[in-house]
Amino acid sequence: MSPYIKLSFILLLIILTTACSSSRPTPEQDAEKLFQSAERLLERGLWEDALTAWEQVRDAYYTPELSMLAELKIAETYYLSERYPEAATSYSEFLRRYPDDFRASTILFRLGQSYYRQILSRDRDQTNTRNALNTFKEFLRKYPNDPNATQAEQLILRATTRLADHEVYVGRFYFQRKQYQPAIQRLENILAQFPDYYYRDEAFFFLGRAYLATGQTTEAQQILTRLMEEFPASSYFDKAGKLLESKT
Repeated sequence: MSPYIKLSFILLLIILTTACSSSRPTPEQDAEKLFQSAERLLERGLWEDALTAWEQVRDAYYTPELSMLAELKIAETYYLSERYPEAATSYSEFLRRYPDDFRASTILFRLGQSYYRQILSRDRDQTNTRNALNTFKEFLRKYPNDPNATQAEQLILRATTRLADHEVYVGRFYFQRKQYQPAIQRLENILAQFPDYYYRDEAFFFLGRAYLATGQTTEAQQILTRLMEEFPASSYFDKAGKLLESKT
């Protein structure tokens, strides 16, 4: 091979190598494609595949902005796939790391919803109820004019009602086991802590019975009379009336 041909061959290799390297996507472009792929997976409801793609974007840390957005998308995917404990953890961690993010109000509301979706029946632990209640109260304190404020108020009312329901359940539990003083304490606390509780008639009725069981006749008459005055359509109305008649 002549020196000229050899030199031309070398130059051609250099040109081809340069052209190939310039056509390769940058890491940022790779991340963006992966992110777009995750979006499509999310739209199709392929939660686990979307999570895997966004975790790859987050962990590769191509740019701080893209990693932050991937973290938020992970939380959103957990929420949409009804994995509410993971969603709550992810939203909470995001707010801890990025408290001044421009989406903070929406994320805080979503955090409250993640807790709210985990609320159990009144005979079960109410930790998530309290978490939801506290989160929505914080949301309203920080963002009183947010578009989600009205819904937050409604969810606060529902969470508060569930807490009161739980206390009534515990009060009845004590009453049925003839632990009358603990029952009285629980039921009295309900009326003090939740004065607007919608189902107060149940609390009134069992509080009245607990008073009677401990010989507090005057207190029993007062609370049962209040039940009949405030809840004339209550299922406990006739029962309260019979108790009052038997003690007069």
